[in-house]
Amino acid sequence: MQTHYRNASNLRYYIMAKVCDITGKRPQVGNNVSHANNKTKRRFYPNLHKKSFYVPEEDAWITLKVCSKALRTINKNGITAVLKKAQDTGMIVIK
Repeated sequence: MQTHYRNASNLRYYIMAKVCDITGKRPQVGNNVSHANNKTKRRFYPNLHKKSFYVPEEDAWITLKVCSKALRTINKNGITAVLKKAQDTGMIVIK
């Protein structure tokens, strides 16, 4: 099912989800706490970066939106192993 939007200027607000492609981290909800212990709602966003990775098995570059924890995992295990695990858990779909 395709979603239709009223005008293209608001389209970017619907597309740009702050979700990591590898770990699935999303914004969390918490409180700002002042010195007087007053609490107001706020959101904690994941530290996302748009990065390009070279996949030698596919001989192609892919661009992912990943958090800093996912970058550390990719550096440790390699992009191929991380993509396979993300595909197995259903985080990403590789065509």
